[in-house]
Amino acid sequence: MTRRTVSAPARIAGVGLHLGQACELTFRPAAAGDGIRFRRVDLADKPVIPARVDQVTATERRTQLGSGAAAIHTVEHVLSAVAALEIDDLMIDMSGPEPPILDGSAAPFYDALIGVGVEELPGEPEYLTLTEPLRVIDGNSVYEAHPANELLLDVTIEFPHPVIGRQSARYVVGRESYRDQMAAARTFGFLHEVEDLRAKGLIQGASTDNAVVLDDTGVVANVLRWDDEFLRHKALDCVGDLALVGSRVKARIVAVRPSHRGTVTLVREMVRAGRRSRSTEQGAKSMAGTMSIEEIMKVLPHRYPFLLIDRILEIDGKQRIVGMKNVTINEPFFQGHFPGHPIMPGVLIIEAMAQVGGMLLMGGLEETEQKVVYFMSLDNVRFRKPVRPGDQIRFELDVIQIRGAVCKMRGVAKVDGELVAEAEMAAMVRDR
Repeated sequence: MTRRTVSAPARIAGVGLHLGQACELTFRPAAAGDGIRFRRVDLADKPVIPARVDQVTATERRTQLGSGAAAIHTVEHVLSAVAALEIDDLMIDMSGPEPPILDGSAAPFYDALIGVGVEELPGEPEYLTLTEPLRVIDGNSVYEAHPANELLLDVTIEFPHPVIGRQSARYVVGRESYRDQMAAARTFGFLHEVEDLRAKGLIQGASTDNAVVLDDTGVVANVLRWDDEFLRHKALDCVGDLALVGSRVKARIVAVRPSHRGTVTLVREMVRAGRRSRSTEQGAKSMAGTMSIEEIMKVLPHRYPFLLIDRILEIDGKQRIVGMKNVTINEPFFQGHFPGHPIMPGVLIIEAMAQVGGMLLMGGLEETEQKVVYFMSLDNVRFRKPVRPGDQIRFELDVIQIRGAVCKMRGVAKVDGELVAEAEMAAMVRDR
């Protein structure tokens, strides 16, 4: 098996489902190892967001990556087509915040990709596999994931509507089976929900031309493509959200009443529990990225009480780094923050994240003792949960832009797989 990208650019234009804004989307070839990435070409700094679960910021009625003005909304149909074609490396340029909804299915994206052709790249694709089953419950959504040699979906939906009711099916997700069984299944919704969803700023671009709409008794101004088109579309959405693993998936997924939030939760658990198989070159690079505290101290100038990372777990070239900090009650800041209720200050969580980012920038330089990293800006900082003594923080940082001497990164901090903080930061390396 080899990695795959597109042979030439493919363009699609239209209006987004939820925001109702016009957007031209262009699939562009990418280099081996780049992964799937979205780029907002309508913004001055053209921010890039990797299609990975750690970038997910909203899951109500769609899957959103990133935040603020640079966010990418409703990515699931695009990613579903990309994943079904086993494309590993791709740049997706967008002139707006949301891909076109088109006819409400993934077929136009699938056809556009097929139309320009898929090209093989050097290197082996990366897979996520499971060594044991796992189970996730999120509200009414229930999931199981089991080890398998391919991607299998057992999907069940249940709606108290005479046209839908309870429907179940199993799908083997392959390039041709996806095209025949899922790609053309359209998104759907209920007439009684329209007013409430539009009040929330959603479905601004929806109509019976791009969605199957149901009133109390049947389908409004439309004809179903399959009797179980609703089930097939839910399976399509699952394929798109599973693509946020960041690699191809080999697993049997049992999804009962799936939702975007539930599938994203499942993906997070799969990433934590799963095993990634890489090419020999990629595996060697990942192992070489592991660094002990002694090695960190040879690179960073920080010392007690301000050296806030304990280990580097992974370095992927100049694109990604993962680091770790063990939080103990012996930290000096706990004396005053707060007596009897110790909470790690948010600014120090971000400082630790920045130190991990500094390791990425300094790691490949010679004479690091003569260099220092200056951080120039922090944007979109969010604190999600408190960090307490006994926690182990995992920091994951990805480069989203390099312009001259300035590097912009997006970082997340997690404890036991749950997001505790996130931020975007810009930095540069200068002579000390």
